[in-house]
Amino acid sequence: MNFLVTGGAGFIGSHFCERLLQSGHAVWVLDDLNPFYSPAIKQQNLKDIAQAGAPFTFIHSELADVNVLENIFKSVRFDQVIHLAARAGVRPSLDEPEFFQQVNVEGTVNVLEAARRHGVKKVLIASSSSVYGVNKKIPFAESDPVFSVISPYAASKLACEGLGHVYHYVYGLDVAMLRFFTVYGPRQRPDLAIHKFAKLIAAGKPIPFYGDGSTARDYTYISDIVDGMIACTERKFGYEIFNLGGSQTVTLSRLVELLEQSLGKKAVIKRMPAQAGDVPLTYADITKSHQFLDYAPKIKIEEGIPLFVDWFKQQPQD
Repeated sequence: MNFLVTGGAGFIGSHFCERLLQSGHAVWVLDDLNPFYSPAIKQQNLKDIAQAGAPFTFIHSELADVNVLENIFKSVRFDQVIHLAARAGVRPSLDEPEFFQQVNVEGTVNVLEAARRHGVKKVLIASSSSVYGVNKKIPFAESDPVFSVISPYAASKLACEGLGHVYHYVYGLDVAMLRFFTVYGPRQRPDLAIHKFAKLIAAGKPIPFYGDGSTARDYTYISDIVDGMIACTERKFGYEIFNLGGSQTVTLSRLVELLEQSLGKKAVIKRMPAQAGDVPLTYADITKSHQFLDYAPKIKIEEGIPLFVDWFKQQPQD
C-alpha cells in the first residue's frame, strides 16, 4: 500500500516508517524539520529509515502549505495517511498557545481536507494522553469525559479528535485517533524527561526534579507503540479512539533510580516546584485496544530503560 506519514522524520514517525518499509509498503514522509529540537537529529532519523532497505520519498514542507499538500495528493494515490506531525510539548504550549493551535489544529484540517478531496479512505491521527487532563478516574479509558485539559497542547489534540469525528461522520473517512502515553526508546526527543535526564546524569550535571517525585507516568516503549499503530492500519473501524500505553505507572523517583542503575552513575538532584500544565498521573486502560487491535505491550520499564541507555551510549555526546 501507499502511505503518507506526516512528521515521519520524528521519533515515533521514523520507527513507524521503518516498520512499513520492512513490510513491503511504499512510504512518503512529509516533515518540515522544524527547529523545536535540532533538525540534525531528524536528518539522522531519515538516514536510519533508509537503512530499512527500501526506498522512500521525503518531502520537506510545512502542513500550512496547502499547495504542496495538493500536489502531493495529486501525484500519488495514497491508501492511508498517518498524521503524526504536530508541535509537541505541554510546557512550551503555555508560552505559545496561538502557535500550537495553528500548527496542530489548522494543520490537521489541511491534512483531512486533502485526504477528503483525493479519496483517501483511512487516516490515523496522533492524539495524546494529555487530553485526559486532571481526570480523577484511574486508569484512563477512552470513554471517560475529557473536559479537564490543562494545557494548550492538550486542547489542540482534543480539537483534532473532534475534527477526526467530523470527517468520519460527514465524509465517511475511516479515522483512528491514537492517544499515546509517554513514548520512549531509541531516538526519543532530547527534550523529553528520559533522554534529558540520561544526558544530564551522564555529564554529572543536576537534573530538574519537579515536585516531590510522586508524579507518575505510563511510559510506553516505542516498539509497543508501533505494534498498535500497525494493527490500526490493518483494520477498519469507522471512527475510534485508542489508548496506546504500557498500562503501568512509574513515579519520577523510580524513573531516576532506573536511569541511575543503567548508567552506573548517581543523579545530582535539583529540586524544583511542580510545573503548571503537568498532570499528576497518566495511566492507560488498554482494554479497548486489546479487544480491537490485539494490543499487548511487551516491554516493561525495567527492560526498556536499559534498552534506551544502550542506544544513548552509542550517540555522540556534547
